[in-house]
Amino acid sequence: MKLILTISFLLISFISNAQIIISGQVTDTKGIPIIGANVYLDGTYDGSSSDEDGSFSFTSSETDQQTLIVSFLSFETYYLTAEIKEMKDLNIKLKEDVNSLGSVVLNAGSFSAGDNSKASVLTPLDIVTTAGSAGDYIAALQTLPGTSNVSEDGRLFVRGGDANETNIYIDGLQVFQPFLATTNNIPTRGRFSSFLFKGTNFSTGGYSAEFGDALSSVLLLNTIDEPDQEKTDFQFINVGLGGGNTQKWKNSSLSVNAFYVNLKPYQDIIEQRVEWLKPYESLSGEAVYRHKLGDGLLKVYGGLNYANFDLIQEDIDVAEGINFGLKNRNLYLNTSYKGNLGNDWDITAGASFANDYNDVKIINTDVTDDENNFHLKVKLRKRFSNRFKLNFGAEQFINSFSEKAQGPDFDTFRTKHDNNSTALFTEANIFFSKKLAMQIGGRGVHNTLLEYSKISPRASLAYKTSATSQISLAYGDFYQAAQNEVLKFNTTLEPEKSSHYILNYLYQKNGRTFRAEGYYKTYDNLIKFDTERPQFDSNFNNNGDGYATGIDLFWRDNKSIKNLEYWASYSYLDTERNYRNYPNSATPNFAATHNLSLVTKYWIGDWKSLLSTTYNFASGRPYNDPNTGVFQNQKTRTFNSLNFSWAYLISQQKILYFSVSNVLDFNNVFNYQYASTPDINGDFARRAIRPNADQFFILGFFWTISDNKTDNQLDNL
Repeated sequence: MKLILTISFLLISFISNAQIIISGQVTDTKGIPIIGANVYLDGTYDGSSSDEDGSFSFTSSETDQQTLIVSFLSFETYYLTAEIKEMKDLNIKLKEDVNSLGSVVLNAGSFSAGDNSKASVLTPLDIVTTAGSAGDYIAALQTLPGTSNVSEDGRLFVRGGDANETNIYIDGLQVFQPFLATTNNIPTRGRFSSFLFKGTNFSTGGYSAEFGDALSSVLLLNTIDEPDQEKTDFQFINVGLGGGNTQKWKNSSLSVNAFYVNLKPYQDIIEQRVEWLKPYESLSGEAVYRHKLGDGLLKVYGGLNYANFDLIQEDIDVAEGINFGLKNRNLYLNTSYKGNLGNDWDITAGASFANDYNDVKIINTDVTDDENNFHLKVKLRKRFSNRFKLNFGAEQFINSFSEKAQGPDFDTFRTKHDNNSTALFTEANIFFSKKLAMQIGGRGVHNTLLEYSKISPRASLAYKTSATSQISLAYGDFYQAAQNEVLKFNTTLEPEKSSHYILNYLYQKNGRTFRAEGYYKTYDNLIKFDTERPQFDSNFNNNGDGYATGIDLFWRDNKSIKNLEYWASYSYLDTERNYRNYPNSATPNFAATHNLSLVTKYWIGDWKSLLSTTYNFASGRPYNDPNTGVFQNQKTRTFNSLNFSWAYLISQQKILYFSVSNVLDFNNVFNYQYASTPDINGDFARRAIRPNADQFFILGFFWTISDNKTDNQLDNL
């Protein structure tokens, strides 16, 4: 009996001695105690919670090396792997979880809208309900700061850059001809339907190292991942008609739409400043197929467009005017895949192809050009931790251009070139805390046609100044190869270069957004030539340069007044450049010093109506008067336009829509064309370049048939 008691006492003593006390204190990085933190040994039931001063203590019979885990809401989980006997009097500091709500956002130079946007600006619904946009996403984006209203062109002019300095992407892949074909002083519009996209990211400068060959800006359009239901849409408007259908299956879906436009009914009613021999006519179709592959999503997009017109434009040097005719065919295909590779690795890959064919007639000269473009891309993303994420990838561009010109005054001219380039990019997101984050990266590109290699550093830094505001800085170098209008005559030029410096302030609270952004851009190696436009006998060089600096302001509010949403944009721009055939540095005609936009949308329940107005203002734009002898020393009158739209809900799925541009019939002048030779008094005659028509109106009926019988094409009605 004594032997049994002795053995039992020894066993109890041994077990008691095997119990290890684990203790310490849990605080944040500032030393403030964290109450209620969960502290335990991984794979065991041994643990406790921190008390009022952050202290914890518990015992364990585990031995050897163990992993201690400490976790608390809004903080990163802490891991300590060590010998268990060393886990005494620990001083554990938890770092804020940078992925929790209220974290800093890297957004200098960009406006975003979409599922993951924390600085949402324009959604597809915003675009189609903005008066004056006529459903065109490009026209709606021109109500944002940083853009210049160049109404006779219709493309994006951003922060002193011309329209060729902006690239457009769909699901990360470049769109090579994103605008409908047109001619001088007849505005174009984007090729694509706004409702195919779930969101946009419009970068007015300092954009990611993932994108290149654009000196000023990139516009990223992301197609819808998954439609919410099956539906059919019909559109009937005074200048065309269209329809679309969406089908869903278990793991896939298909959306198709088509639209036919003929401007003859509009041109017969509204007086035109050009003589239309054949009014503008186009037929377009689009389709998006989506398929889930495990954790990934495959998308296939295709768009096909035919357009043609024939007109006679007034010309100061040609009494009978200039006959211009155009037939255009454009095909665009885009395939992308996004998926998870496991172990915090993601992959995005895709390819796009574009073919653009133009048959142009200018008086007695016939010009045909054919352009084929491929873009291949793969991007990998690794999440090493909440605080460090790395993106890197590669892309290949294969571009082919050919042109043939025939006329009575010259021999047949033929040109062809292949402009191919390879790019590598990498970018890291580093979150030092919820308040401070940095993005740093670079892009390298090699162009085989022009035989150059360039490296472009990119960096941005953001600091959260309060729960509702932050400041950001961004810097980047950007290169862009010459356009085809130059490359068909010269393939020995260096790429043009710009450098961006951006300071941004962002405030967001209770449905209100305020942005203020200052920027400075330098231009180097701009292309110059000694003729009126690029031609076979031009002398080309890279001696051009320039700058652009300014301030952009943006305010959006959808809370202060019931049923009213509005946004206001203002941009100040100071820019000069010496490029093309400029004799010296000057402000180009497309750049106005002051641009202002005010957009309002008001819902009237009793009328079942959404009323929208857009007011655009721009100060006078510079132009060159050869009668003065000083280049670009004159300015046009100010630009003003008030646009109005009314959407009336006939029934839940039927909408009557009316819009009119320039309601007050402002007399806008964009530029002046001067005679190439003076009259007998030595004066150069001129004519004003004005809109083709002072006003444009749309009357339409939109009908939706859907599963839930409540959807319509303006979902907030």
